[in-house]
Amino acid sequence: MPDILDLGDAMILAGLPTSHLLSLQVNMDGSILLELPRVEVGQGLTTAMAMVVADELDANLGDVQIPLAPARPELLFNQLTGASNSMRSLYGPVRDVAAAARARLVTAAANRWQLPAGSLRTAGSAVLAPDGRSATYASLAVDAAAVLVPAVAATPKPPAQQQLVGRPTSRIDARDIVTGKAKYAGDLAVPGAVPTVVVRPPTINGTVRSFDATAALALPGVLGVVQIPTGVAVLAETFDQALKAKAAVQVSWGPGTVDGLSDADVRAQLKAAQPPFLIPPLLTLHLDAEFDFAFVSHAPMEVLTAVADVRADRAEVWFAAQSPLVAQAAIAAAVGLPVAAVTVHVVRGGGSFGRRLFFDAALEAAQVSKAAGRPVKLMWTRNDDVRHGRMRPASHHRVRATHALGQVLTYEHRVATVKTDFRHGVGDALTAAGVSIPPVGDGFSQVFFTLTQKVPYALGVNTQLLAEVPLEMHTGSWRSVYSGLVRTADEIMMDELARTLGQDPVAFRRARLTDPGAVAVLDQAAQAGRWGRPMPPGQAQGFAFHSEHRSSLACLVEIDCTDAAAPRVTKAVVAADVGLAVNPRGLEAQFMGAVMDGISLTLQAGLHLDNGAIREGSYADFHYARQRHSPPAFEVHLLPPSGDPGGAGELGVPAAAAAVANAYARATGTSPRSFPISF
Repeated sequence: MPDILDLGDAMILAGLPTSHLLSLQVNMDGSILLELPRVEVGQGLTTAMAMVVADELDANLGDVQIPLAPARPELLFNQLTGASNSMRSLYGPVRDVAAAARARLVTAAANRWQLPAGSLRTAGSAVLAPDGRSATYASLAVDAAAVLVPAVAATPKPPAQQQLVGRPTSRIDARDIVTGKAKYAGDLAVPGAVPTVVVRPPTINGTVRSFDATAALALPGVLGVVQIPTGVAVLAETFDQALKAKAAVQVSWGPGTVDGLSDADVRAQLKAAQPPFLIPPLLTLHLDAEFDFAFVSHAPMEVLTAVADVRADRAEVWFAAQSPLVAQAAIAAAVGLPVAAVTVHVVRGGGSFGRRLFFDAALEAAQVSKAAGRPVKLMWTRNDDVRHGRMRPASHHRVRATHALGQVLTYEHRVATVKTDFRHGVGDALTAAGVSIPPVGDGFSQVFFTLTQKVPYALGVNTQLLAEVPLEMHTGSWRSVYSGLVRTADEIMMDELARTLGQDPVAFRRARLTDPGAVAVLDQAAQAGRWGRPMPPGQAQGFAFHSEHRSSLACLVEIDCTDAAAPRVTKAVVAADVGLAVNPRGLEAQFMGAVMDGISLTLQAGLHLDNGAIREGSYADFHYARQRHSPPAFEVHLLPPSGDPGGAGELGVPAAAAAVANAYARATGTSPRSFPISF
């Protein structure tokens, strides 16, 4: 099934009926605005979309602006940012609408000059005539808006005529970001919105029994204290005052939903949930392995912040939303308003990795605003998000491969995870695309797993099964979702199978890849990274491959483990085939981030569950990779264009994580089974 229809294909099908409901404006001041029905969270989507618009319109890139669209219910399933799907789903429709605008502008100029439209050309945000006359798009905007039937075909350019797409381009918002001009939710100056923080329970999903805010209300600047379902909110004139008052609120807490559970308990439940292997055939050799992956926080650099202004008859909310339509409906229900009375303004976010598919801060902000009767700017602290926010579920994996005469006969992967919360709109989108989802149990998780998980190698009879343990915890889609777990374990197993069979790990993979394009990616990474070169003792290379989102990627890393307490990845080489790379420079940044994710997940970053509470609370103890952990040598090699854009945002994580694990194993002579290794 994944070879025929993957998750991105299904989401594109779901959004197809509304995919061309895009708003592109050519204004009299010369600006060109595409209202983007996605969110920018640092992935560079606004730059890539600006490039597509400018290329198709023959406009100056500096003239194009990409504001983010507010929640638009008429878009149905076409306003969700996730699953490495934005470029795949928007590339064609954005080209179409830009081509339509160009056709109208050319027609308007032809009418003005009384010339055949076919004799005109476009360049530099202007229409040019053969006799040397020119008209800027700004001067033609009004007339072009009146054109009903263009005199030239409104069809996108052939690839050979594209000037910007495929060319490395710096971010159009880079200067605004580094100078502070770019506005995030915390920067918004919504009239009357007061700083707000929330007192949260000591354990996951604990509830308020009672509270005493007397001491807090006596502190300077405190404006109010109100109870909401998730805790007690403190409003003040400044965040500093709110945080000090937060510490003064006395709360009696009820139990949480996983009180008494710790990592060992969760691991035992995961192991018990897994279905058994098939019995190995008599006299057939087999290789078994078990892997554990810890809980992991998304931990985006920008903490969750939302502004809300809830009135008796309407509400406005501002936040970085990956799923604004689901958020709009949930907020409306929470404050007792019809959906049409709730306006969700989508603002840029400082990182997400799946975190902003959920809208915890926005929902709380709306609840506080209603209870307090005033606008609020609510901020989650880093501690709030690490201990009470969404996280990648812990998982346990059992893998068995049988082999004989140098060939793999069967490959079985049994996966058990804490249940992933998918209540962010993807399930509805898949249903709309015609994907059958069982109405009970973990039906959607099984469909998601099936649409995303495949082994790209010929390994005989291959089975992959998912079991979920339904603990009431704040889980969510973490960059690459199941692939970051399943495919990482698979790629570690590929190395161990190669070693067991006495074969080179890259040659072992190459001989079993079923896609010629994937072989080209593997060869490029191996060649560019000088696979197999001699390494000093305690240092080694590691290799891994991953294919998803109609794209393929191979990662080669070199690691120095001579200091056993501080292993260091010293080099990373990435090769990828993503179809058409709209902005190669943006892709390089994506893959660099994926390598840092892989280093973090494999070596050092994870969360502990201790008696129903998350132990870590900030970057001080959630040991995500810092700049000093980044490889001094880093290369990205993109294969030549091979069709429309594939997905790339999550593509690099599984291969990077597995490559680091494989390099560590080769450098140390060990076989790590629990990740992160230093935990």
